[in-house]
Amino acid sequence: MKNNDIKWQSHDVDVVAREALFGQQSAVIWFTGLSGSGKSTVANALEQALAERGQFTYLLDGDNVRHGLCADLGFSAQDRTENLRRVGAVAGLMVDAGLLVLSAFISPYRHQRELVKSFIPNGKFIEVHIATPLEVCEQRDVKGLYKKARAGEISHFTGISDPYEAPEHADLVLDTSTLSLEDSVQQLLQLLKVKGMIS
Repeated sequence: MKNNDIKWQSHDVDVVAREALFGQQSAVIWFTGLSGSGKSTVANALEQALAERGQFTYLLDGDNVRHGLCADLGFSAQDRTENLRRVGAVAGLMVDAGLLVLSAFISPYRHQRELVKSFIPNGKFIEVHIATPLEVCEQRDVKGLYKKARAGEISHFTGISDPYEAPEHADLVLDTSTLSLEDSVQQLLQLLKVKGMIS
């Protein structure tokens, strides 16, 4: 329940000042797609490329946040939405800090991604759909999760027993089964240049 006595505290050093210090426009680059689609791999490679250019970044990864920020959450529909709500709130704070935030989460439902977007200022949420086909993701099965889902050991598994709602208006769509990692990163860098996030 929201407490009306809690007000947002404004500070003299704001996002505009921080962006000027960093020489970049802050934003969230939100990678969504099936497990094994290549979200974390592409996000990691993009962060490396941005670091080489002297940009200031942070990569929020779906597995990593569950070690601390979301360690108390399970994988029910309610918990998964709360997981993304927390991540969205943190990403919003990082955008205010002037960073380019890369976020790699399955985030299967459009309403979940809209919830995340609600924490981010207008024009600073970039949605990237890693649209690698299910059959390719399942062949990769990096963590052995598809095998467990097919065997009934994991319930509500996205792509098998739960749906994945693809973005309708993604800023960029990448298929890692046909695109090289280098080409994916180049397309992302070009998108960030076009949107004025980097020069």
